[in-house]
Amino acid sequence: MTADWLFRDALVLDGTGAPGVVADVTVADGRVTAVDESRSDARAGGAHRTVDAAGRALTPGFIDMHAHSDVQILANPDHTAKVSQGVTLEVLGQDGLSFAPVDERTRTAIRAQIAGWNDDPPGFAWDWESVAGYLDRLDRGIACHAAYLVPQGTLRHLVVGPDERPATPAEVARMGELLAQGMREGALGMSSGLTYTPGMYADDDELAALLRVVAAHDGYYSPHHRSYGKGALEAYAEMIDLARATGCALHLTHATMNFGPNKGRAGELLDLIDGALDDGVDVTLDTYPYLPGSTTLSAILPSWSFSGGPDALLARLADAADRERILFELEHVGTDGCHGCVAEWDTIEISGVQHPELEGRVGRTIAAIARDEGRAPSDVFVDQLVADRLGTTILQHVGHEENVRAIMQHRTHTGGSDAILVGGRPHPRAWGTFPRYLARYVRELGVLTLEDCVHHLTGRPAARLKLTGRGLVRPGYAADLVLLDPDTVQDTATFENPRQQAAGIDLVLVDGVAVMDDGARTDALPGRALRRTGSGTR
Repeated sequence: MTADWLFRDALVLDGTGAPGVVADVTVADGRVTAVDESRSDARAGGAHRTVDAAGRALTPGFIDMHAHSDVQILANPDHTAKVSQGVTLEVLGQDGLSFAPVDERTRTAIRAQIAGWNDDPPGFAWDWESVAGYLDRLDRGIACHAAYLVPQGTLRHLVVGPDERPATPAEVARMGELLAQGMREGALGMSSGLTYTPGMYADDDELAALLRVVAAHDGYYSPHHRSYGKGALEAYAEMIDLARATGCALHLTHATMNFGPNKGRAGELLDLIDGALDDGVDVTLDTYPYLPGSTTLSAILPSWSFSGGPDALLARLADAADRERILFELEHVGTDGCHGCVAEWDTIEISGVQHPELEGRVGRTIAAIARDEGRAPSDVFVDQLVADRLGTTILQHVGHEENVRAIMQHRTHTGGSDAILVGGRPHPRAWGTFPRYLARYVRELGVLTLEDCVHHLTGRPAARLKLTGRGLVRPGYAADLVLLDPDTVQDTATFENPRQQAAGIDLVLVDGVAVMDDGARTDALPGRALRRTGSGTR
């Protein structure tokens, strides 16, 4: 049989972390058919297309363990931001808030709450309610593969509503039923956003009940836990204790140690994780290779202010007494939404808005806007939320380089972009996460070796997701492949100009179909939903 592709003299980095080998690699019918170090057998059969790969590396496709493309991957199917950096699979349904399972009431509320993450595209067809319906929608054709986590905050909104109160035993049972249904329909596990409402209103007993459902279906739990700031270590420990108590696999997503109180404290987090691993707890983590984080502006508010949903929050911001209480907590106490830290207005930069008349504020901090307008930063903050109907996204400049480097070297580390694709000036991680690992932290700084870094971005996350026949360059495995130049691969996206395609990535295949060819996006949409089955993820 004539192969579809023959890569000649490629440096094959197979995704296991083993040293690279120079080999010929053939692909047919969407699968790798040979990795030939003799470089003779593969050539004998010929191929429809032969690529001279000398001097370039052939790797498995990169797996984005934390993506916020839930709507954008459908509304803008070219998805160049991700596939141009070599991503062939992303995990959606993150931070406890997404769009399945829902009813019309829940969908409407969540569309408003996270418009800053995914926009709310005019005319978009919201033609699903269940997890199965969403996965089927993905199957109609997307640029790269996608997997899904059932979002715990969405479950709570659907069953309990937006109010701050304990769930009743019957409501917890109902959330468990919906979670089990989502797992049976193909979800890989559950996410939480425990600094986002309404998921943050859940106590540990409620979470434990849901984690037992995830464990029973051989899935994993991916929490955005209760603090990445002042109470970060305690919040990490809470999640590890839940995993230990329930037997549920745990993936600590965007596992940062940010804000002033955590400078230089990454080692304490890694000691906590290592202790859990030594006790037999199944723990992994992901990070992005940047210092600033990104979220919605409303996310830094105290959780009580969100009780009742977006309209109730806007009413509180208009009420003098509630507004005064909110701002006092933000500026003097520290809110749970701001990870127990007080708001530092010079670190909060507007990155995207929903209303065009506010575009002039994009790229500026709340403090700078306040100085220019001769107003108090707190007034600018509240007026921005109201004028943009909570749709504003921000960058938070709160990271520490020494923590980033230490955490990415951990034995369970994987890569996740946490990328928001919309807004006037989104975080450059949307276009640059994976090439930045290879350029800055491999080639420039030597924090990771090339083989090890590829393992972090491919084979290791594939093992966490229990992918069947994916994540490695190996005969019989799916031909999700990236051809890149290790000497020139480079992120070019910047905070000032974030929508810039990476350099040095020549070819990206998804199931053997080129989605990037000679550095340019093709019109192919070979991706589909990857679903959990009884024997793995297919």
